[in-house]
Amino acid sequence: MRYHYCPKCGAKLSLRQLGDDGEVPWCASCETPWFDTFSTCVIALVTDGEGQVALLRQAYISKRYANLVSGYMQPGETAEEAAVREIGEELGLEVAELRFVSTYWFEKKDMLMIGFIARVSREPFRLSNEVDWAEWVPASKALSLVHPPGSVSYALVAAFLEEET
Repeated sequence: MRYHYCPKCGAKLSLRQLGDDGEVPWCASCETPWFDTFSTCVIALVTDGEGQVALLRQAYISKRYANLVSGYMQPGETAEEAAVREIGEELGLEVAELRFVSTYWFEKKDMLMIGFIARVSREPFRLSNEVDWAEWVPASKALSLVHPPGSVSYALVAAFLEEET
């Protein structure tokens, strides 16, 4: 989000040269820069540690492709806490091991996505109302079921498969 008005006082912002940052929206009244902001989310590939990964279908995300567990971080929450929380909320599973993989820019929604691989004990899913269905699939099949190359889900599955071979 690019600010045009000051969130504190409502004054119209002007651009001001700010060192290495270049031109930044500036409130002359508050003497405050307002840097562009974006959402921070987590995305996790959930595996049972035996070659299976959990794929979800959430119609509000895609009617065609499966997706991975993902969600917005909440204020005061670390990325690791958010990933564990989202896996618990969406699949009803407890995380035994969580490992950071990479960050990904999701341009379509101006989001920074923090990617993890989570190992869980394979138990029946307890799906949230946000999830239409979920299933365990062989990791080797997952690439053909998630969004195509260039997507964050695809990149995370590809990273997992590269590690496994």
